[in-house]
Amino acid sequence: MANPSPNVGFFVRSPEPDALNVALVAGPMYDPLYELLPEFEAKSGRRVHVAARLVHPELNAHLEEVYRSGKGPYDLISTHNKYAPSQKHFLRPLDDWFLETELSEFIPSVLEMGRVEGWLLSVPRNIDVRLLYYRRDLFEDPSEQEKYRALTGLELRVPETWEELAQIAKFFARPPDLYGFAFPGRDSGLFGTFFELVAMAGGKLFHPDLRPAFVDAAGRWALGFLHRLYTEDRVAPSELPLMRYDEVSNLFLEGRCAMVADWPGGFYRYRDPAQSKVAGGFGLALYPTGPAGERWVYSGGHCFAVPTGVRDEEGARALLKFLTSADAQWHEAQHGALPVLKSVQNRLRAETDTAALEGHRLALLEQTVSSHMLLPPRFPLYPSVEEALWTSLQKGITGEWNVDDALHHAASEMERILGIQAGSDQ
Repeated sequence: MANPSPNVGFFVRSPEPDALNVALVAGPMYDPLYELLPEFEAKSGRRVHVAARLVHPELNAHLEEVYRSGKGPYDLISTHNKYAPSQKHFLRPLDDWFLETELSEFIPSVLEMGRVEGWLLSVPRNIDVRLLYYRRDLFEDPSEQEKYRALTGLELRVPETWEELAQIAKFFARPPDLYGFAFPGRDSGLFGTFFELVAMAGGKLFHPDLRPAFVDAAGRWALGFLHRLYTEDRVAPSELPLMRYDEVSNLFLEGRCAMVADWPGGFYRYRDPAQSKVAGGFGLALYPTGPAGERWVYSGGHCFAVPTGVRDEEGARALLKFLTSADAQWHEAQHGALPVLKSVQNRLRAETDTAALEGHRLALLEQTVSSHMLLPPRFPLYPSVEEALWTSLQKGITGEWNVDDALHHAASEMERILGIQAGSDQ
């Protein structure tokens, strides 16, 4: 490839006229797939120029900027099924690019999430749900078990409830060398964590008309719980408000956190001794349950889409099909991603040792997908609502605002945004 490896850094470059220009989401969970781009180039005779490679919040902002006028330079982009409705004004419907037999290979419910107002605007590459990762070496250490028993009168075990997780996290918090539990303190990660906790407390984030529904006991418990973890119990690093998913993962990989929640696509890093200080020493579990006795996991899936201004439709179609093919999905599955093609899911089940950690992980992921997925509503102003929510919640977590003020401010901002939507042509 003429441009430097897409696995190095985040960047925006000028498009090149003799190449397929693409804008890709960056991060350890997504990068392995891009290793296949040279193979596409060799087979197709087309050159791929990675003109943008950014973490998702920056990628969304970049795409919004370049397509604000309705024109942009890209032949293919990364997106997410929750963000595609906000991008529908510049995305090309893809139904005519696929045979019905090709679309039938996808898990129907996941493919349906790629549709906006009936049009297929994005093609899925994975299913994303989180599991609880924990330091098995710490939980199984007899001295740690004895200390915990003496301190609490309880047996040290993988937490089954969030309140139990808070107690164990506080026990393991020994900064700066070890923290008990970390979660994303900003962006979609904070939004999603709060969303999960509200649901597990028996509440809802949105009313059916999309107005905020979280200024209630469930919302107070959820935000109060995160405030307690960060500000009162200090189970996480002080820099948590700056941390996204990858920074949380890195903390666990460095052996500096007892528990985190993470997505499937980064599993290969945890197993690799070259990248992980906990390789061979961690375990996996379902999410704990909340005060309502329920377990819900913020879910969705990354996907690829094609802008309406695509210059090389034939090349973009070939690249889209290549990146969502069975071979590409198998490549991602080998790194941990949960595939969305039926044939690849079947192959993964057949070739995974059920007695190994990988088999246990796959069973937990499938149980989560079948019973505990929590999907956000999909509407054009979702990104703005997400932004309004997490920025207010963060102030409640850090104590800059009290819990009630943070919830009311978040709700007020969301109502303002949704009021704009209600009075517009969107």
